[in-house]
Amino acid sequence: MDFTPTEEQAAARDLTARIFGDLSTPERLTAAGTDSDAGLWKELCAAGLVAAVEDIGLLGLVLLLEEQGRTTAQVPFAASCVYGLLAVAAHGSPEQRERLLPGIANGTVVVAGALRGSGSVVGTEADRSSAAADAGRPLLTGVVPAVPWLRDATHVLVADDRRGLWLVRTAEAPAGEPVELTAPWSAGRLILQGTPGEPLGAARAYEDVLAMARTAFAGLQAGVCAGSLARAVAHTNEREQFGRPLAAKQGVQLRAADAHMDIEAIRVTAYEAAWRRDEGLPYRTHALTAAWWASEAGHRVVHAGQHLHGGAGADLDHPVHRHFLWGRQLDAYLGGGGEVLQELGELIVEGEPMVEGEPMVEGERMVEGEPMVEGEVET
Repeated sequence: MDFTPTEEQAAARDLTARIFGDLSTPERLTAAGTDSDAGLWKELCAAGLVAAVEDIGLLGLVLLLEEQGRTTAQVPFAASCVYGLLAVAAHGSPEQRERLLPGIANGTVVVAGALRGSGSVVGTEADRSSAAADAGRPLLTGVVPAVPWLRDATHVLVADDRRGLWLVRTAEAPAGEPVELTAPWSAGRLILQGTPGEPLGAARAYEDVLAMARTAFAGLQAGVCAGSLARAVAHTNEREQFGRPLAAKQGVQLRAADAHMDIEAIRVTAYEAAWRRDEGLPYRTHALTAAWWASEAGHRVVHAGQHLHGGAGADLDHPVHRHFLWGRQLDAYLGGGGEVLQELGELIVEGEPMVEGEPMVEGERMVEGEPMVEGEVET
């Protein structure tokens, strides 16, 4: 494994960090309330950062989402890149790629995701009896109680009861009311009542997109946690008690050190899952591992960041509280540690199959769904 960013990935990461650092300020976040920052989204798309994801891959996206998480910038970056750009690029037809990718890249098309198994989002069911309606487009029926970034979306990717993927234009769905989540993710209630949808991908597309989403949002959690810890470190170095900085106390140092180790675990597992997908290797178990760390460790880190601020951490207007809200929301969105761990155990027992479209790497052979590198001994 080699997680060293390529020149293109590093350049995109640095530009992303600069834009978020300049524009996603606490004052601007407060002014946005629970809505997205349309101006910031326009700047990101104009800089070519959404379009760049198709070239820099899932690992590159994880690097960019880390920078978003550090500032808790309110833009649908993760959702539109995973459920839109990468999903369409990997599983869309040539016609879908030609029609949708340019708009996703320039930000005029924003895609939200409602996939079963992605935490607070449930699936929908396709009404195949109406498949002949609307010029041959199947009609979908179902309700998704909360879809992050739905209020910004022009399209939403939904999954039916058979794990088929469908793209729905939000303009063709009955208007659902806004939903406020723990974090200000511009969410809404999706109502499908005979709503036309177009299929995306074939068998195993659902598993691939869901694993990509788990990996990407784990990367976002790494950034949220890193931002929380950075604020806590700055606070404890500046705040004095009995003439000494709080950071000089061993208890504070140990709490911060534990949080740092947790962040590194989230980061490295997200990097590994993303790298494996970019290399065409099976990665669903690795995506679940990253999601587990992001859920369990992320929960601990954002609590630690708030606690290390003392009374200031309880202030709802303090910037660190925003990291706390995002960390808790990501914990829930990824499914919670226990649920993710159960799914990971079941997948390990069953053996992870190759995702459709993933090539075998030369010199490897499959053993119960996982590749064995030539020269390794099967136990």
